[in-house]
Amino acid sequence: MLRLAQGSSRLVRSTRAETCSSTGDSGMSAWRMFRVLVVEDYEPFRRFVCSTLGTRPELQIVGEASDGLEAVHKAEELQPDLIVLDIGLPTLNGIEAARRIRKLSHQSKIIFVSQESSADVVQEALSLGALGYVVKTHAGSELLAAVEAVRQGRQFVGSKLSGHNCADATDAQAPQSLTQAGSPITWTEKRESARNHEVQFYSDDASFLVGLTRFIEAALKSGSAVIVVATEAHRKSLIQKLQAHGVEIGVAVEQGRYLPLDVTETLSTFMGNDLPDPVRFLKVARDLVAAAAKAAKGENPRVAACGECAHMLWAQGKADASIQLEHLWDEIAKTYDVDILCGYVLEGFQREQESHIYERICAEHSAAWSQWGRSKQR
Repeated sequence: MLRLAQGSSRLVRSTRAETCSSTGDSGMSAWRMFRVLVVEDYEPFRRFVCSTLGTRPELQIVGEASDGLEAVHKAEELQPDLIVLDIGLPTLNGIEAARRIRKLSHQSKIIFVSQESSADVVQEALSLGALGYVVKTHAGSELLAAVEAVRQGRQFVGSKLSGHNCADATDAQAPQSLTQAGSPITWTEKRESARNHEVQFYSDDASFLVGLTRFIEAALKSGSAVIVVATEAHRKSLIQKLQAHGVEIGVAVEQGRYLPLDVTETLSTFMGNDLPDPVRFLKVARDLVAAAAKAAKGENPRVAACGECAHMLWAQGKADASIQLEHLWDEIAKTYDVDILCGYVLEGFQREQESHIYERICAEHSAAWSQWGRSKQR
């Protein structure tokens, strides 16, 4: 388990235009510039969304908004091709904003990116004519896939929502159903691809703390239990940030839904001869997941896990141990209903000098991306 960061002010946005070429089935040029309006009230996450979209040269950020009413005005003014829209917005929530936008900017396609994952909310969002819905904790791996699907006129619903029945959601903009051939993720594919073991790379410690706070907050609010393995300094900072965001972290700890663990002590429970012992590791991991699962709430209780064990091993010069630990966590992700998000604080020069390690770590994850613009999924 490693450090996760979902937003970084240093991510560089690219908006260069590309020459128009062939036309796809949707009637749009496959390479023409696609103009995007991003609506999100939490600035670090808004930067993350803009930066993620900015890695694709065909996407141009033409505007940003931090509340629903502002989004309606900017949509009318800019007439964007795509609007990436949060639901929990001040002044006017995202659902009502989308309802008004559809009347003022008919051609604008909408993708909701929200921490809300209830069936009722997703159903209502799609019934308004939105073509996409992504849960924020999966935005790092699913946002670009959602945008590509929507650009082609197809509907995209994120993998975390695989249990929801959205068959009644209809819209003239969505000629294909979720289970039709050509859809990016069908219900069958999602059930067979439940493994969520992702990695992200960042260049500073501050962005790690911001991202991890966001991840933990979203997981706790959805009813999930969260396992966090971090240094003492990071654990203290996380509690302060979570409290500042209004998260009742003391209640979560008391309920067993927030399990903070010391990274050095955790490593000592399964390391031997500078390598993780598979038998000891699997026992420790199973016990942690089982304890967390008992405390998780909701109809489909889940466990989320994040931390900095493998990152610390690589920092100590134990690259093989780091890779082996990632492989073991991948086995946990395949076997249990756990969302594992990993992140590294990594300077560009280190990535270049130790590219073979970087590549091997990426290979142990279901999805990987970094501020250097590299993105891969498997």
